[in-house]
Amino acid sequence: MNKTAKILALALIATVPLLAQTKKQSKMEKRIINPWQWQDQRSYVQAVEVKHAEGTLYCSGQAAVSADGKSSTSDMKTQLVQAIQNLEKVIGEAGYECKNIVRLNILTTSSAELFTCFDIFQEWIKNHGIKQATTLIEVKSLFETLKIELEATVVK
Repeated sequence: MNKTAKILALALIATVPLLAQTKKQSKMEKRIINPWQWQDQRSYVQAVEVKHAEGTLYCSGQAAVSADGKSSTSDMKTQLVQAIQNLEKVIGEAGYECKNIVRLNILTTSSAELFTCFDIFQEWIKNHGIKQATTLIEVKSLFETLKIELEATVVK
């Protein structure tokens, strides 16, 4: 082995452990910012800081639309469950996990009606360990007969 090859081999041996350390240090980190505690009962956080994300998925609003494209005419509870299922499907198909939702906007045609079944939403958040910034917006209407839409940002 010539002198140049030996130097390159030694450099490679010394560099590989450093690269492995760098890779470990760049693992995604999420930090929750909550100056208060009152939001805990409402199933959201004030802010989420993400460092070293490998990827970010921006999901369009998911609603109670069947696989064949038909909008649901069901009640709020049924639509909420289907919107959650559709959001989970999009996130899973993209190779992400619900636990890494960092932003979740809720659009609804009736906050009052949504709050009658809000426990379903809260249980879903709890089951996945989601800690997300959330904005709830009541709108005059959504597409066709839809009552709820969930728009998410997910990190990996």
